[in-house]
Amino acid sequence: MRTHFFIAGLLATLSPLSMAAQVYKWVDAQGVTHFDAQPPQGQPATTIVTPAAPSDKPLPPAHSDAIGDQKAIDNSVKKQVAQQQAELKVFCEQARTNLAQLQNNPRLREEVEGQLRRLDDAQRQERIGETQKQIAENCQ
Repeated sequence: MRTHFFIAGLLATLSPLSMAAQVYKWVDAQGVTHFDAQPPQGQPATTIVTPAAPSDKPLPPAHSDAIGDQKAIDNSVKKQVAQQQAELKVFCEQARTNLAQLQNNPRLREEVEGQLRRLDDAQRQERIGETQKQIAENCQ
């Protein structure tokens, strides 16, 4: 009985080796390329090495470290994106407030080199256009 188990185990162990047969490649007289398990009679053929099937082993632990590193990178990118969105929100609120001030107050003054200077209507309209353009480009 033990010999039967031994022979069955030996056959099961050696069965993948029997499936790894050689493959031959050759070109016939008409220029057609052939592949077969048997070499052709009277023609030179090259032996093709077939790769082994990939193993079903689990990935090494180094891969799980790489996944952890990737998660850390993803988290830092998410934080940066959230910070940029918050800064953009503040910018948009300020731009909308400035636009409302420019549109509602015809007498605006700005400080240039320590002195107050009044904006004329053309300068005010130019600033309104610039502010509207910034809002259109950056704020949704």
